[in-house]
Amino acid sequence: MGRLFVVGEQRLLSRGRPAVKVTPTDLPEVLLVEPAVFADARGCFGETYRADQYAAAGIHDRFVQDNLSVSHRGVLRGLHFQHPRGQAKLVYVVQGEVLDVAVDVRTGSPTRAHWVSTRLSSENRRQLYIPAGFAHGFVVLSESAVVAYKCSDYYAPAAEHCVRWDDPDLAVDWPIRDPVLSSKDASAPLLRDIPPELLPRV
Repeated sequence: MGRLFVVGEQRLLSRGRPAVKVTPTDLPEVLLVEPAVFADARGCFGETYRADQYAAAGIHDRFVQDNLSVSHRGVLRGLHFQHPRGQAKLVYVVQGEVLDVAVDVRTGSPTRAHWVSTRLSSENRRQLYIPAGFAHGFVVLSESAVVAYKCSDYYAPAAEHCVRWDDPDLAVDWPIRDPVLSSKDASAPLLRDIPPELLPRV
């Protein structure tokens, strides 16, 4: 029900240099994060995460698990969430490009079933912070993509749930009509068909 809209920004400083730029999206809890990257003739360097700077920007989660996903063009993973034991995620691309999507699936939320998306790539080095209570998914736009993400809780198979990627009530504007899906994602239910007790609440 929406694309990525920025409504403000905060830039933190580290030793007088820009460190990380944080911009709320149209779903204010979902944040676009742009770490500072320093380039010279050798290449570039940047910090993908630093707890004190991210906490100062409003990201207070304690991340306990790092995941790495390798996928080919046209692969769509999602839309996934955990409940209970919800996971906040900090997502970025090490190689390639994806369209990354976050959907509010919280019962009682005024933005329930709303979504935002943004392109994450190894070129733009952006990150998307997705709090617990939101489903997450992405589709690969390049020949292949390596996606990394930090999680605030451990993977719990019994708490994992999926929402159908092409749920008409969500109407996510995916740039692909026939994605490559896992059997689990292909058979995922619509959001309206998920029992309330399996959904997070505000």
